[in-house]
Amino acid sequence: MAERGAHLTTAAPAEDRPSVFEVLAQDSLMNAVKPALLHAVKILATSNPARYGVLWRRFDEIYAVLDVLLQHHFLSRTSASFSENFYGLKRAGEDGTRAAHLGLRRRQHWRSLFLLALLPYLHTKLEKILARQRDEDDFSIRLPQSFMQKMYRAFLAAYPFVCMAWDGWVFCQQLLYVFGKTRTHSPLLWLAGVKLSYLTANDIRSLDLKPSGPALSPSQSFREQFQHWVSAAVGGVAVSLSTSLSIGVFFLQFLEWWYSSENQSTVKSLTTLPTPPPPLHLHSQETSPTHIKVCPLCRKVRTNDTALATSGYVFCYKCIYVFVKANHRCPLTGYPSGLQHLIKIYAPDG
Repeated sequence: MAERGAHLTTAAPAEDRPSVFEVLAQDSLMNAVKPALLHAVKILATSNPARYGVLWRRFDEIYAVLDVLLQHHFLSRTSASFSENFYGLKRAGEDGTRAAHLGLRRRQHWRSLFLLALLPYLHTKLEKILARQRDEDDFSIRLPQSFMQKMYRAFLAAYPFVCMAWDGWVFCQQLLYVFGKTRTHSPLLWLAGVKLSYLTANDIRSLDLKPSGPALSPSQSFREQFQHWVSAAVGGVAVSLSTSLSIGVFFLQFLEWWYSSENQSTVKSLTTLPTPPPPLHLHSQETSPTHIKVCPLCRKVRTNDTALATSGYVFCYKCIYVFVKANHRCPLTGYPSGLQHLIKIYAPDG
């Protein structure tokens, strides 16, 4: 039985095709990096919102820039992404004769870079925009009036089916790859016009001997020297990122497991936000009931009292809704907050 199913997990010697376990492992490697870094940044932002809050608010953009630098460096020098190179793989065209140290062809390089780094960023931003729009729709009951509103609601209704169709395509592609019916296990590789193969002994030797870049000549113009220094700086950042990820990849996977849904109860007990101190005016003996009901944002008597769960402070519903939607934090404590943390307070007499 084992001999009959061996072809499903082992590449054919003549084809130089990675096994399904290797290609899925390199896919899961980069998928584990971002959630782990996100949790680390969240802990930093929670401990010191004033200093590290910008990392939390701009995490997607910062991660996208670093990812572009990292993937561009590896695609140019090894014809592979970081995770593919980590598992000894490379990207090749249909002929598969191009050496890895030469990098991909220009068209394949930019397609791969877009699909590896920029497309996931655009997908993440689209998901967040749609989530915010759904939250806004939950707070308002209105029928679509204009053509754009009708198109938007139609897109919201069709988006889950588009995601389901994409997931089905990925599953079918992987299934065909297992049975040797296709050269790529992912539609993204097919769109980039490349396939995965093993690094050969000549590729590894050439990569070890490849210089870091062209030498700087005194006879070069200022523009050429400036381009050299920029290229060297970008390459240095990419090398630093790759070295850090190579060392900490197992630690990042541990963080992803630690913050998984199975361990949320443990993590919540260890990373719960501290209870904020009570407002200073509560200690004053001259405080009047009217002053206690003042909204900290508009400085007027609160209307539609709403508590922010991350800090415990109470505001006007409109004030805190607008502030949290724009800044994603508590206006008084700076704790990271979202619209899901707003809690309406209803008085017994009202």
